[in-house]
Amino acid sequence: MNYKAEEYDVAVIGAGHAGIEAALASARLGCKTVIFTINMDSVGNLPCNPAIGGTAKGHLVFEIDALGGEMGKAADVSTIQSRMLNRGKGPAVHSMRVQVDRKMYSEYMKHTLEKQENLLLRQAEIVAIERTNNGWTLTTRLGAQHDVSCVIIATGTYLGGRVFVGDVNYESGPDGMFAATQLSQSMKELGLKLRRFKTGTPARVLKSSIDFSGLDEQCGDEDPIPFSSATENEIENKVKCYISWTNDNTKKVIKDNLHRSPLYGGMIEGVGPRYCPSIEDKIVRFPDKPRHQCFIEPCGINTDEMYLQGISSSLPEDVQISLYRTMDGMENVKIMRSAYAIEYDCIDPTEMYPSLEFKEFEGLFGAGQFNGSSGYEEAAAQGLVAGINAARKVKKLEPIIFSRSNSYIGTLIDDLVTKGVMDPYRMMTSRSEYRLVLRQDNAQERLSEIGYEIGLLSKESYEIFKRNIALKYEEIERAKKTTISPSEKLNEILVSRETTPVETGVRLADLLKRPQINYKSLEEVDITRPDIPQQILEQAEVEIKYEGYIKRQMDQINELKRLERKIIPKDIDYDDVKGLRLEATEKLKKFRPINVGQASRISGVSPADVSVLMIYLKAKFHC
Repeated sequence: MNYKAEEYDVAVIGAGHAGIEAALASARLGCKTVIFTINMDSVGNLPCNPAIGGTAKGHLVFEIDALGGEMGKAADVSTIQSRMLNRGKGPAVHSMRVQVDRKMYSEYMKHTLEKQENLLLRQAEIVAIERTNNGWTLTTRLGAQHDVSCVIIATGTYLGGRVFVGDVNYESGPDGMFAATQLSQSMKELGLKLRRFKTGTPARVLKSSIDFSGLDEQCGDEDPIPFSSATENEIENKVKCYISWTNDNTKKVIKDNLHRSPLYGGMIEGVGPRYCPSIEDKIVRFPDKPRHQCFIEPCGINTDEMYLQGISSSLPEDVQISLYRTMDGMENVKIMRSAYAIEYDCIDPTEMYPSLEFKEFEGLFGAGQFNGSSGYEEAAAQGLVAGINAARKVKKLEPIIFSRSNSYIGTLIDDLVTKGVMDPYRMMTSRSEYRLVLRQDNAQERLSEIGYEIGLLSKESYEIFKRNIALKYEEIERAKKTTISPSEKLNEILVSRETTPVETGVRLADLLKRPQINYKSLEEVDITRPDIPQQILEQAEVEIKYEGYIKRQMDQINELKRLERKIIPKDIDYDDVKGLRLEATEKLKKFRPINVGQASRISGVSPADVSVLMIYLKAKFHC
């Protein structure tokens, strides 16, 4: 029998990476918040790779931290190895990735939720969600009914979860947890259109069963940096990772058993991630590739579980054992947790505003894999935005909309709600047209002002941000004014780096603009250099070296901002806009963009349609 339980301003369903950031943001912004999880032992779980960050994903973590989120702090506390990816490429694609201790990360996040004022962490399965005159009612499996103003759905892969290993499949969430099954039916009854996606995870294997002697070692950076500006302790590299490779024998085992794969046997209906295919999918899609990498990564300090990144699979357990044992160093490997694929329910994100509120369901928000994305970092970013905007809705404030021009968070959400997804969405630097401006090293400069103004970023963190920004611009100014005199030492440095020697004095900034030169190489001749952190020097160097390119992108950003300032009224009748093509009218009615900038990015809306729309807005609404 159901009974009325405590009321809340905001309820979050799911305590994964999206749910955690959503609940913390809502509570920190003064809303009475509850976060529900099926099992409290799975709070902040890392069901796939034991790592935070990576290409473009590291950018998201820095941005989350700049806004006052928690993921960067948790990653710093639990880091066991840190590496900056893409160092051989330009600064726009430098991305930090850290191996974390799985248990430590989860425990940190659970304790953070427990300590947070205005927030209750509650183990309970939500089985029904209903609209009311004043908001929403959530019903738990045990019959408690909670009335709330706003709901954030962050169900990850639990919603309608079904695990596949060979011809075996069963209802399950990740890591053997219960799936959320009744909630799917309740959402369908509500009118939400659900669809099926799938993802997969590799096996975990026993460390002592691997022979590391012939494998390539992958060590951490010599001077690792933290994700969070609030982290004071030094980041330590405590473990090594290793690399093995598949081979012709691996390929043969997989090909001989493809008929036993649920992926190729038709048992799996869900659409899988394009950029993270299973090993059997790799063998089929890339038949001419002789081998594929397998990264062997520790799951933590106090465990001997090792994660086999790059070798996810849904093949039967006996086939998994055979294929893993074909690889160097793993001839006698013992599986601790078998690889599996998991299907789950999610929604079409084009049904949402950029605030991540559903267009047809006021007060209902979505975040993370429920929105059709993949990845911990993408989930956390969306959770943060959903939490901010749910809290602002409760307080009757306008939503915060992140733009493609100010963040990867904005790019991620704009892609989801404007373009939609046909498979699980993964963030990549190539998705941003402004990636030289949206670097991970300047995330604080881009977003800390917003975080502080909305009330998420602490005054202490904001003061650190302002101090660092001041130091950077002081250094840029010094570099532009400082002249380095010609000397034997300077020319020795220049020649050794295969660039032209000088005969007269030269500005420090002009030297730094040479591709072969950096601050470190000029240390001996740059005698007036102040004692400032290396990170700030690197930021100043990027600004100096790429000044022209950055200016060009800023001009493009200013044009985008001009279009995004032209707000489209919610009650606009697109049938009344004469001159719009039929396809454009249909797409605009479906997506209901909030501004002209968003309208211009909808597939099927041409530049000519945008011009017609702008003329109409000026004549009809004087905007």
